[in-house]
Amino acid sequence: MLPAAVTGPPSPPIAERTVGDLLRRAVALQPDRAALVEGASRPGDRRRWTYRELLADAEACARALLAIAEPGNRIAVWAPNIPEYQVLQYGIALAGMVMVTVNPAFRAPEVRYAVDNAEVAVLFAAARYRDRELTETAHSLLGQAPQLLHVISFADFARFLASADPSRRLPDVDPAETAQILFTSGTTGQPKGAMLSHRAMTNNVAHAAEIIKAGPVEHPTWLASLPMFHLASCVVAAMGTAFLAGTLVTVEQFDARLVLRLIEEERITMMNQVPTLVMAMLSHPDAHVRDLTSLHSVMLGGATIPPELVRELHARLGTVSLIGYGMTEAAHITITRAHDTPEDKAGTCGLPLPHVEVRIRDPRTGEDLSPGEVGEVVTRGFHVMRGYYRNPAATSSAIDEQGWLHTGDLGSLDERGYLQIRGRLGDMIIRGGENVYPREIEERLQQWPGIEEAAVVGLPDDYYGEIVAAFVRLGPAAGPLDVPKVTASLREDLTGYKIPAKWFVVGDFPRTPSGKIRKFEIRDTWGRGDYVEERS
Repeated sequence: MLPAAVTGPPSPPIAERTVGDLLRRAVALQPDRAALVEGASRPGDRRRWTYRELLADAEACARALLAIAEPGNRIAVWAPNIPEYQVLQYGIALAGMVMVTVNPAFRAPEVRYAVDNAEVAVLFAAARYRDRELTETAHSLLGQAPQLLHVISFADFARFLASADPSRRLPDVDPAETAQILFTSGTTGQPKGAMLSHRAMTNNVAHAAEIIKAGPVEHPTWLASLPMFHLASCVVAAMGTAFLAGTLVTVEQFDARLVLRLIEEERITMMNQVPTLVMAMLSHPDAHVRDLTSLHSVMLGGATIPPELVRELHARLGTVSLIGYGMTEAAHITITRAHDTPEDKAGTCGLPLPHVEVRIRDPRTGEDLSPGEVGEVVTRGFHVMRGYYRNPAATSSAIDEQGWLHTGDLGSLDERGYLQIRGRLGDMIIRGGENVYPREIEERLQQWPGIEEAAVVGLPDDYYGEIVAAFVRLGPAAGPLDVPKVTASLREDLTGYKIPAKWFVVGDFPRTPSGKIRKFEIRDTWGRGDYVEERS
């Protein structure tokens, strides 16, 4: 049998384009169209930029940066989704510098780690985030981080732009150079800075945006409510919108009521989101009174996608659901298409994007597996990161000599080339010599009435080596978990060794900033005796 391998279509061709080129292209197409809208609660408070205005501010930003730093320097952004984030993102790119995104929820030691790891020269910080002062903390790093030369508050951003010398020439930027350093979400340990090139990001989002748009709206309005320090927002949403010459509406932090209001008032046509927040949106009382008919496409990713959520989105809103698979190190890898069947949308992550190769490898032998067999997902192509900044050991561990990025995800390809993700390689449970893939069990648990979310992990056992344990989060109206009933239901579909031997009900899960469950933290918490086992 042929190996499980698939390559995306050979067109459109890969363009030699920078992030700055992406913005200039949008200006040439739609100079007076709204490029950026601040998603404030009151319409009168929503600041707006046309593409012409956004480019003017971005070029001023680039010139101001060149007065205090040099091309190739790392410039960090520590802020929520404020509109100035986009001005700075394009300004950094036009200056030939490298943007480093920092989670605004980080505490001082975490920010210090990011600044030191990426050798940041300039740090832009919001004045506040939630109840904390950011600028004050940022200034305290000036004496601690040796490479850090300047700290600039976004409260002074207008003055910073005004300081630009309009006669300063902007540099020529090589599309092959690094445009951004984005830190991995850290599900298994200390975050690493993935270096993404201009060429990788601009082509990947261009190919994905055309698929996601998948409708009659030529220049869509895209709602960005995921945090901008994450690839799904600063790259997929922001740059995808620019490629389509659409309008980006940013939300400082997710609020279901505000998101629903913005969909109605700004006539949002597209959004990308994680399942947990979509469920929060659909369950909000305002979902039944707001006009959501403009919403055409919703891209889901970042976690296990419950099939019921895909069906509910279509049934209630009539939207096209698109399931994407990607990672910080490779952006979009696969995605479903608008014409895919409901079964493919509910059960797969679709087909590779143009020029993207995907294979399934045996994680022990490195051999290619056959269709239907479960192994590690590996991918190769222009979309793969250049490596981890200042971490050659981690880079060589992730990317082999043939250029294949080892994702650490378990998956399978069917005969058509559709990818199905089965979980993380590190999450695989080996019970008495049998491989157990948690995702298979989690998907069935989430179909049980009252269970909103489930995480299946392996716990140490003297006899089996590992046993299967289920940690579940119940809905607000759910009664006590009936373990015998749930177990009996699972036995109808699953082999005995896959049935959880231990059950725990949790209030919530430890998560990465992008919403992924940190299973290693669940195991650590269990090891400390902080979870109470449910008894049959």
